[in-house]
Amino acid sequence: MAKKKIQAKSLSSGEMQLLRHLIATIAYRTEKVIRNSPEGFAGTKLGESTRTPIQILAHINDLFDWAGHLVRGEHIWNTSQPKEWSAEVERFYKTLKNFDKHLSGTKPLLCDPKKLIQGPIADALTHVGQLAMIRRIAGSPVRGENYFRAEITSGRVGRVQSKKRTEFD
Repeated sequence: MAKKKIQAKSLSSGEMQLLRHLIATIAYRTEKVIRNSPEGFAGTKLGESTRTPIQILAHINDLFDWAGHLVRGEHIWNTSQPKEWSAEVERFYKTLKNFDKHLSGTKPLLCDPKKLIQGPIADALTHVGQLAMIRRIAGSPVRGENYFRAEITSGRVGRVQSKKRTEFD
């Protein structure tokens, strides 16, 4: 079987900034949900067939590993076994940083950016919402916020996020 040639996608700087801002938004929202999570949160199980927060975070990490492969023209998926909570949190920031670094570089994307959004990126946003819901059910809700006013900056994908917040009472 012949290997399919991948068409490189050159995005305008505005399109790339928008994609990078989306990644920074995921970093901001995830940091808010995992910051100061209560003791035992990582293993909270809501039902027989549900994932625990540590399994969800490991899956989010797998999604961004996959996205990193996709932008290099590789369709490689690996399902990892969750490590300790702190290790998965560190992996989250490292994986996002690596992905954002590729987006901020000069190499073209070797996949359709729309497919990135509809696949791994949208899936990650769904799972961040699940983590927030589990925190609420576990008795440690994350305060609601006017995210339109949030200070989210392209490239800010690490643990340190803006302290300026417009949270609801």
